[in-house]
Amino acid sequence: MATLNRNGVELYYEVHGSGAPVLLTHGYSSSSHMWAGQIAAFSNRYRLITWDMRGHGRTSYPDAPEAYSEAETVADMAAILDAAGAKTAVIGGLSLGGYMSLAFHLAHPERTRALLIIDTGPGYKSDAPRAGWNETAIARAERFEKEGLPPPGVGGAETRAAPHRDALGLARAARGMLTQHDARVISSLPDIKVPAIVVVGAEDKPFLAASDYMAAKIPGAQKVVIPAAGHASNIDQPEAFNRAVLGFLDAQELEPA
Repeated sequence: MATLNRNGVELYYEVHGSGAPVLLTHGYSSSSHMWAGQIAAFSNRYRLITWDMRGHGRTSYPDAPEAYSEAETVADMAAILDAAGAKTAVIGGLSLGGYMSLAFHLAHPERTRALLIIDTGPGYKSDAPRAGWNETAIARAERFEKEGLPPPGVGGAETRAAPHRDALGLARAARGMLTQHDARVISSLPDIKVPAIVVVGAEDKPFLAASDYMAAKIPGAQKVVIPAAGHASNIDQPEAFNRAVLGFLDAQELEPA
C-alpha cells in the first residue's frame, strides 16, 4: 500500500507480486477493493497494480471541479506506473476503468502492452446518445450531492463495500470523469495494435452490445462472456474471470518491464 502525490492530489495504490506489470482500474463509485478476488491469482505470475481514482476510496477528494477529468485520470495512471517502476504495462479496468484504459492507450500507446476491457462501453460516435449518457451521469452526481453516501451494503457488487469518505468526491467524479465530450476513444478502436481481450458478464445486458462492438472493431481482439455474471464479472465469478484473463495474459508471454 502506498500513496503518490501528484500536483497536491494523494493517489492511493497497491502493488502485489512481481513480473510483467498489470494495472487495473476500478469502475465508477467503486475502488481498488473490487480486485480483491484477483490479487492472489494474478500476483503469482504478474506484478498487479491497483489504485483508487480521484474522489474514490482512499485517494484524495479535491474540491476543484477541474481536478476531475479524463486527462487527469490518464495522467494519474501514468504517474502510478512511474512510481511502480513500470515503463510499460498491461492496462485494464472495469466499466469507467475500462474506458479510461482505452483513453490511456490513446494517449500512451507506447506504454500499453495489452488491454483488458471488462464490462465496459467505448463511448459514443453521435452527439445525441452521448448527451443521454451525460444526463444520466449528472443525475448520479445530483443524487450523491443530495443524499450523500448510501448506507453500508447498498449498491452493486463492486460498489457496496467501497471505502469512500465523501459523497461530494463521487459527485465531482461523475460530472468530470463519467461524462464524455467527444468520439476520440471509440474512434480509436480500429487503430489499436496491442493484444486485447474484451470480457463481459452474460447477464450484464447494458454492456453486451458494446462488448460485441469493441471485439469487432479492435483488430484481433478476443471476447469472453462469463456465465452467470453481471456487471462485476470479476466479483460474480472470480474463478472463471481469473481463468479467462490469466489465460489471455499467459498467451502473450510477457517479459517483466
